[in-house]
Amino acid sequence: MKRTNQQTAIRASLITMVVNGLLTAFKMLAGVVGNSTAMIADAIHSFSGMYTTVIVMIGVKLSNRKADRSHPYGHERFECVATLLLASVLVVTGAAIGWAGVWKIVEGEIRDPVIPGGIALVAAAVTLVVKAWMYLYKSRVAKKIDSGALMADATHHLSDALSSVGSFVGILGARMGLPILDPIAAIVICLFIFKAAIDIFRDAIGKMTDKACDEVTEEAMRTVILAQESVAGIDLLRTRLFGDRIYVELEVSVDGAVSLRDAHDISHLVHDAIEDRFQKVKHCTVHVNPSADGA
Repeated sequence: MKRTNQQTAIRASLITMVVNGLLTAFKMLAGVVGNSTAMIADAIHSFSGMYTTVIVMIGVKLSNRKADRSHPYGHERFECVATLLLASVLVVTGAAIGWAGVWKIVEGEIRDPVIPGGIALVAAAVTLVVKAWMYLYKSRVAKKIDSGALMADATHHLSDALSSVGSFVGILGARMGLPILDPIAAIVICLFIFKAAIDIFRDAIGKMTDKACDEVTEEAMRTVILAQESVAGIDLLRTRLFGDRIYVELEVSVDGAVSLRDAHDISHLVHDAIEDRFQKVKHCTVHVNPSADGA
C-alpha cells in the first residue's frame, strides 16, 4: 500500500531519530572519556537534532489535518510554525555551545590542557559519515513530498556533519600540540548552527507571509494558461505560498462575444490545467474579462 506524505515524513523522522540517538550517546561518551570540549559540544548539537525532529513530526501531523470550521483554508502553516520553533531551538543550542568554547579560552584552560583522547577523534569521523547519510536521506524524502519542515531538519543534519569537520580538526590539532583548536572548533560549530537557523527561519517566514512563487514557476504558469483554447491574454497573475502549498489568482481575457456559459467553461479549463500541471497548487481562482478588442 502506498504511503501518504505524512506517513513518509514520520517514517523518515523516526529512522533518523533512532540513528541520531545512538550517535549522540556515542559522541557524548567519546567526549567525556576523551576529554574533548568540541566533541561534547558536537554531542549536544546532535541531541538537539532529536527534539527538533519531534517538533517536525508534530508539525507535519498537524499540517496534514483537513480543513475545518476554525481553519477553512487548511492547516499547512502549522508546518511553518514547527520550522520556526526548530530555528529557535537551534539558536539557543548554538549559543550554549559557542559560549562554552569562548569561556574555555577566556578562563585560560588551554594553558594547562587535557589532550583529547583518540576515541574523540574516531567519534568525529564516524559522525561526519553518519550525518552526511542522514542529510542525503532526509533531504531526498523532503524533496519527494515537498516538506519545508523535513528539509529544515535535513539542513540541521547537514550543519551537524559540517560541524563534525570542525570537531575533527580541533581534536586533531589539540592532539598535535595546539590545544586552543579544540575550543575554537566548538565556536565554529556554533557559527554553523547559527547559519542553519537563519536559513530555516527565512524560509519559514517567506511561507507565512504570502510570499509569491519564484519567477520560473510563474512563467511556467503563464505558458500553461496561454496554451488553453479561447484564452486571449492574461490580465493578472498572483501567487502566494501558504505553508508548502500555492494559491493562485488569475484574470484572463477572452472574446467578449462568447456566452456566459462558454466563459464559465473557459475559466474551468484554465483552473483544471493549472491544478493538474502544478501539484503544489491547492486552489486556483479564475476571473474572466472581455478582451480589449472583443465585442
